[in-house]
Amino acid sequence: MDTVLRLEDENLQLKKAVRSHAVVDQAIGVILAVGQLTPDQGWDVLRSTSQNTNIKLRHVAELIVDWARTGQLPTEIRSQLEQQLGVDRRRE
Repeated sequence: MDTVLRLEDENLQLKKAVRSHAVVDQAIGVILAVGQLTPDQGWDVLRSTSQNTNIKLRHVAELIVDWARTGQLPTEIRSQLEQQLGVDRRRE
């Protein structure tokens, strides 16, 4: 019975990881479209935004995906994204 419980828990964790990864990929796609960046640059922008706002990466990703759908983004995230995208544009 312990094995069954352990496997069910592992399965649940894997499902959460897959969903989280999908949201992160979607957020990177939004950043790529908005900032005209490469995938690596998009990842860097997402990661930096998370670090600079002290908000978990997965949650920042969720907010960015929601922004693409609703047009609404918390000011702190918007400011950080604008700053990151401005920095990345100057590098080109």
